[in-house]
Amino acid sequence: MKFSFLAMILMLAFLIAKLVNKVKEGIGIGCGQRMAQHSNGSSSVHQGESSSHSHSVSVPPLIVSYNDRIRPLLDAVDKLRHLMIMREGIQLPTIVVVGDQSSGKSSVLESLAGISLPRGQGICTRVPLIMRLQNHPSPEPELVLEYNGKMIHTDESFIAEDISTATEEIAGNGKGISKTPLTLVVKKNGVPDLTMVDLPGITRVPVKDQPEDIYDQIKDIIMEHIKPEESIILNVLSATVDFPTCESIRMSQSVDKTGMRTLAVVTKSDKAPEGLHEKVTADDVNIGLGYVCVRNRIGDETYEEARVAEAKLFATHPLLSKIDRSVVGIPVLAQKLVQIQAGSIARCMPEVVKQINEKLAINIAELNKMPKKLSTVAEAMTTFMQIIGQAKESLRKILLRGEYDEFPDDEKMHSTARMVEMINQFSSELHKCIGTDNTANFLIEEIKVLEESRGIGLPNFLPRAAFLSILQRKVSLISNLPVEFVMKAWDYIQVIVLAVLMRHSEHYPQLQQPTRRAGKNVVEAMKDRAVNWITEVVEMEKLTDYTCDAEYTTEWNKLMAQQQTFLKQVLRTDYRPATVFLEGFGNIEVGNLWQHPDVLQQAFDLKMRMTAYWKIVLRRMVDSTALYLQYGVQNLVNKEIEKETIGELMSPAGGGIERMLEESPSLSVKREKLNKSIRLLKESKEIVGSIVDSVSDSYSDQ
Repeated sequence: MKFSFLAMILMLAFLIAKLVNKVKEGIGIGCGQRMAQHSNGSSSVHQGESSSHSHSVSVPPLIVSYNDRIRPLLDAVDKLRHLMIMREGIQLPTIVVVGDQSSGKSSVLESLAGISLPRGQGICTRVPLIMRLQNHPSPEPELVLEYNGKMIHTDESFIAEDISTATEEIAGNGKGISKTPLTLVVKKNGVPDLTMVDLPGITRVPVKDQPEDIYDQIKDIIMEHIKPEESIILNVLSATVDFPTCESIRMSQSVDKTGMRTLAVVTKSDKAPEGLHEKVTADDVNIGLGYVCVRNRIGDETYEEARVAEAKLFATHPLLSKIDRSVVGIPVLAQKLVQIQAGSIARCMPEVVKQINEKLAINIAELNKMPKKLSTVAEAMTTFMQIIGQAKESLRKILLRGEYDEFPDDEKMHSTARMVEMINQFSSELHKCIGTDNTANFLIEEIKVLEESRGIGLPNFLPRAAFLSILQRKVSLISNLPVEFVMKAWDYIQVIVLAVLMRHSEHYPQLQQPTRRAGKNVVEAMKDRAVNWITEVVEMEKLTDYTCDAEYTTEWNKLMAQQQTFLKQVLRTDYRPATVFLEGFGNIEVGNLWQHPDVLQQAFDLKMRMTAYWKIVLRRMVDSTALYLQYGVQNLVNKEIEKETIGELMSPAGGGIERMLEESPSLSVKREKLNKSIRLLKESKEIVGSIVDSVSDSYSDQ
């Protein structure tokens, strides 16, 4: 049966919910049986037959019969974990076992798995140990260790030794720890269907051969596993300590403040029975999923003997028998863990399916965006010309048409707007130049020039040499501004050109050096050409005075209309004003102008002619510079950039088009990483899909 993405999620959620109900029903039956069995055993003991009826205390079953239905779900989660799907940022529902060193964590896991784990002084668990327990009908257990790509078959006699060997191979021979996991698969008759991750016990004081920061290393591993919301925290506490002082409690509280995903297991109940009932009832440390009190296996007891002894202890001990039967014993712990695990899968699996599909779609899209791996020169040449064509089109949009959809948030790439700002600033600087100040020392310069330009002739003719002399001086004063503006503008254009070229060639790093070099070379050449042009423009303005703009005559006539009024104010004999208001100039300093009556009229005329003409000069300089820039940019985009880039690539320094056949290491690594991720996610999707099929078939057969 084929399912769409949404249908798969809905179906999965529905089927898992049904399974969880089945799990709860099975556990309810099991718990009822245990209550009756405990009650019977307890009444026997209270009738004074404790010694003779030591074996009459029934041992409740460690599992209930629902494995065929829940097993496919757990297998699927285990397969996903084995695929390392968590490296893709997808969290799986996980039971994480934490506890302080010597809290009895290993004893609890041994009782659940029915096998012996490594024991000794200091940290025994030095790597995350993924324990996959599976109820197995065969009387002969199957034990397998998986690590570093290996599968090592072992048996109950050598399992502790083989785990130690595998740990040394992963984490070294000392006492150091590692984040690399070790998986232990236990297929054994009578064990619950559970997958748990056992983490190193928490210790604050390093011992011999342990690194000084051992606590921080262990804390980092624990926090990495318990922080995800999908993790269920199995916190192992010793009855001999105050719970609030346990470091494992502090860590779990830091990520699970409500305690709703924390279950506490109290070990060594027989060692400290006083006050234990009150401790688990008061719940001062906020354990949302409750407590289970257990008795550790002692000495050479078999697991069956240990369970009998545990049942008897909680049934007969004057203090421990007060604890409710629903929170004592390894069988109760096993059933609770199975129920919690089923509920966790029910909550998380639909979201896991969703994340797998979303991540797969993202990775496929990213892989499709990557450049095709080139294998022939023809393919390389075609791709190169496509890059050049795309870069040219981007430059047309940015530099010529003023479109900036490719760089919406990068204002420096909004070229036409920035160029207008630069041109306006250039115009403002030209008009504010000190040489264009018309109010200070009014007519003084004109008078001096006229006096030095006198010759034999009629007195009312204005010498052209005087006009040109003043014009050349004014042009010289501003001559550096146009050159500076042109250089600044082309430097800005170079930034745009290089950004576009680098963007379009980013997938071919071997192209970027010659492409960058070509971009710099062509812009520098255009800049040199523009500087030479603007220098000639400045020299032309010095050379002669000319305009066909009728506005010159209009402006001059308008200014000259004030001449008689001005002369009367300056040459009056009753009062010598220091300033005079003149329209178009404002208040001007007239000083001792009355002392030059013979040239004052000519000086005024010369000033007005220059004022009217200077406006034409400045506007002409700004307009022609702007037009030339636009012309130069168009040539750059339409002709020069392609020619220069091809020439640079084909030069000996460029390395030729064959360089494109050499994929960069970073790009190759990224491509392989994406392909590997896609394969993993596709396999994960098939695994999840098989859950729907198998669980659906299971219910259709009923």
